[in-house]
Amino acid sequence: MTTILTAGDHFVRNSLFADSLRQVAPEATFRELTLPWPVEPFGPVAEVHEASGTEDQLIEALDGADICVTQMAPLTERVLDASPGLRLFCVGRGGPVNANLAAATRHGVAVTFAPGRNATATAEHTVALMLAATRRVPATHQDLTEGVWRGDYYRYDRVGPELEGGTVGIVGYGAIGSRVARIVRGFGARVLVADPYVSEADLGTAELVDLPELMRRASFVTVHARATPKTEGLLSRELIGLMPPGGVLVNCARGSLLDYDAVCDALDEGRLFGAAFDVFPEEPLPAGSRLRRTPGVVMTPHLAGASKQTAHNAAALVADEVARFLTGRAPAHCANPEVLRTRR
Repeated sequence: MTTILTAGDHFVRNSLFADSLRQVAPEATFRELTLPWPVEPFGPVAEVHEASGTEDQLIEALDGADICVTQMAPLTERVLDASPGLRLFCVGRGGPVNANLAAATRHGVAVTFAPGRNATATAEHTVALMLAATRRVPATHQDLTEGVWRGDYYRYDRVGPELEGGTVGIVGYGAIGSRVARIVRGFGARVLVADPYVSEADLGTAELVDLPELMRRASFVTVHARATPKTEGLLSRELIGLMPPGGVLVNCARGSLLDYDAVCDALDEGRLFGAAFDVFPEEPLPAGSRLRRTPGVVMTPHLAGASKQTAHNAAALVADEVARFLTGRAPAHCANPEVLRTRR
């Protein structure tokens, strides 16, 4: 009898995991652990990042479990040492940053992830932030709630650019970036792409360029690269300085990808029209953050991927991996495939 732990949270609920899993593993025994995210922010747990809950909670819940499905539970060396029966750890998010892959491999535990589960939600949020920053939606809404009518924003020197006829530069052309391209093309925008892992054949009507050229030519720049040691600080002060006057910069990927002080300087000096961020170098955003007082900044609290469809997609993708495991097939998205070779 297979025992499956669903370590859900208040977004991808245990009930969603269970509904999907019962269709592929009706004979399995289920147990539950509810993690506090997003009521409590995620963060580092021991040696892993962006996790929720504690090692002790997970160790207790995993006792006797063969499979764990989760978004945020911390798979650490200590958890693995205490869970000798665990064979499959399914992470219902775009990357398994809450799992120690090297330790999982040593313990013979396959770790899977769910690429693209929030791609549509994040792409839609990205374009919403572009428009919100360009049309001053948050600031003017706040003015109206306070009884202030800002007719001066209709002055030529205070209005922003349109997407139609504009150029949108997309840094990273994966599941999210490609969807952003499709949406903004519907507005009539031209699309530039900077991504070393794609070819012109992948782009349709978009134009593949290097990153400096994209920054020089795009009136809107949106970042969708994955956070790695190589991409830390990808949009440097120098590159941000290449943007055309009156440009708009959006980041719904990770806070480590760009120089936020450089963006604030460009806004304070009037070189950029606006910027919109869903992610930050430190989360939650500190009370003293410069972003709180820089004009032209639109912010949301790391919720670009928050949609009901995202939660259902995560549960469905995880259930598919469990189904593959139970029927002896290789996972579709395994982060440590060397485990599978060792098992053979």
